[in-house]
Amino acid sequence: MEIKCTGIAGTMESSDAMVTIERGGGGIQLQLTSPVIHRFGNHMRSVILETLERLDIHDAVVTVVDKGALDCTLKARVEGAAFRAAQCSQERIPWGGAVR
Repeated sequence: MEIKCTGIAGTMESSDAMVTIERGGGGIQLQLTSPVIHRFGNHMRSVILETLERLDIHDAVVTVVDKGALDCTLKARVEGAAFRAAQCSQERIPWGGAVR
């Protein structure tokens, strides 16, 4: 998936995450902020990177501000931001099929 512009998904509310995806300069650059990063940071990174891999995104700057989101929420926010950043129209979005 080609990143064409900046895509944002999520909120700063409790149990959510705000994900921003922008064009990268080579590879994935992940910036993760979370109040529980010391306990769950490695797992959160792997969930985010796995989701990007499944979406075929290999060149992007990804910023995640976590407020206690579950794995399913992280996946949904990354997927939403990615589709917005790729400027996918509703007809081209594989709802429920890209990320498992």
